[in-house]
Amino acid sequence: MDLFERLTARAKENPQRIVLPEGTETRTLTAASNILAEGIAKVTLIGNKGDIMNLARQLHLDHIEKADVIDPADETVIDKYAPILLELRKKKGMTPEESRLTAANPLYLGCLMIKAGDVDGMVAGAMNTTGNVLRAAFQVVKTQPGIEVVSGAFLMLIPKDMNFGTNGVLVMADCAVVPDPTAEELAQIAISGAQTARDIAGIEPRVALLSFSTKGSAKHSRVSKVIEALSIAHAMDPHLILDGELQADAAIVPSVAGTKAPNSALSGRANVLIFPSLEVGNIAYKLVQRLGNIQAVGPILQGLAAPVNDLSRGCFPEDIYKTIIITCNQAIGLKESKE
Repeated sequence: MDLFERLTARAKENPQRIVLPEGTETRTLTAASNILAEGIAKVTLIGNKGDIMNLARQLHLDHIEKADVIDPADETVIDKYAPILLELRKKKGMTPEESRLTAANPLYLGCLMIKAGDVDGMVAGAMNTTGNVLRAAFQVVKTQPGIEVVSGAFLMLIPKDMNFGTNGVLVMADCAVVPDPTAEELAQIAISGAQTARDIAGIEPRVALLSFSTKGSAKHSRVSKVIEALSIAHAMDPHLILDGELQADAAIVPSVAGTKAPNSALSGRANVLIFPSLEVGNIAYKLVQRLGNIQAVGPILQGLAAPVNDLSRGCFPEDIYKTIIITCNQAIGLKESKE
């Protein structure tokens, strides 16, 4: 059973409620119809019901009728959700009138449904920018306890005969959100990356904080930041297997680790790689993806109190379908961690 077969099976066993704010977007509707046909999740679409159903008929999507539809033009909907937003944002100067206008924005409405406990997660971005999706999530859903930064992880699906990662999966973060994390933020990204490894990859995390230095081989403020992040991450989760500062080869190649970091708890078998900056992470995952012909799944947003995932505006229905499945598994993992 490959990764997505396992994730799909887990989602079917415990269907989550996923809201799709871009309810009149054709790729989104196609993905939603397939999700509903297979019983993977319960879907809520935001938009005018007549428009959605007319479009579904044009596209021959027979299962959209199983979805719940929330119309942001419905005053009773705004009556329910605007007060939640006002309570969250009144200290920032938001007025009741502004809260009603903002709550009618589908991205904010989807996040407010999460906040109210009416849905478990959200997928958007086929029509909206990453900045707009993240802004709504930051302001409404907010972050998990002890986490103040949202980051983006990729699952790199490695051929098993290459012997990297665990079960053919290597988690890389942050590759999408935070340009130059502080030591505290880097530690939080490491903790979030470990959670992604458990909830999505289904592997026990072995986390490496990467650097151009291994165990003091170089001196620089950027190395000191990684060392400080390691100490903070250890304090946040004393039971997590992690180490740093490590060069990439010392993190994932046992023979190199034996020479450069013989006392490392990772022993050259890290399956979660935490990059010291966004430029490093983004460049690294794309080089691995292109030069190694490796499948990259993501970005998966991590650190939020409930899962919200962003899409590329150039995405295909299959990308949205898979992102919904990932979001379901994140929601399941968060619930299990609270039990």
